[in-house]
Amino acid sequence: MGTVTSFEKTSMVNAAAQKPAENAPDQALKSEILRALGSRSLVLVGMMGAGKSSIGRRLATRLGLNFADADTEIETAAGMTIPEIFEKHGEPYFRAGEARVIARLLDHGPQVLATGGGAVMDQRTRDLIRSKGISIWLKADLDVLSKRTKRRGDRPLVDKMKELLPLREPLYAQSEIVVQSRDEPHDTIVDEIIAVLPKHLNIADGPEKNS
Repeated sequence: MGTVTSFEKTSMVNAAAQKPAENAPDQALKSEILRALGSRSLVLVGMMGAGKSSIGRRLATRLGLNFADADTEIETAAGMTIPEIFEKHGEPYFRAGEARVIARLLDHGPQVLATGGGAVMDQRTRDLIRSKGISIWLKADLDVLSKRTKRRGDRPLVDKMKELLPLREPLYAQSEIVVQSRDEPHDTIVDEIIAVLPKHLNIADGPEKNS
């Protein structure tokens, strides 16, 4: 299991602190969110093409957190791309390494963590996310997912999208927060995530929400 072992040798969370965004939450709300989050991570789940990496980076910027992408960590550790790992070792081998990487990353919260589309299929990974994070499902319709993934030729499971979606959605639906990922600016999706975080972090109405 050479490659899986090497997955565990990835560097510490591979994201520097981001620059403040122009439309960042007010400082009081941000402070309350970070206080309530503690050492937990905001964990983005969802199908390939849902926007986990792009939205995750923006969310991390807004909250002043580090961002980590599990797929990037795996590729860096293995010294090959995910399609190459699939081709050389197969999906079960990749999933074993993926679970180990996510388990390690979850020890480095608080952060925003983007997971691979199939990560939630592993029961242990789901349990770890539940205990060490706040799960956020970026839910997207099949036509949106298909359009986005067709832009890239390096997604090993794109052709199986219709088959995978009904298998994974019941597990994604166990997430604490569900936000619709759609053809809107990603900053709009980030706004919606931040708006619902106080409720899920037991912050009473959020500090002085403007509405």
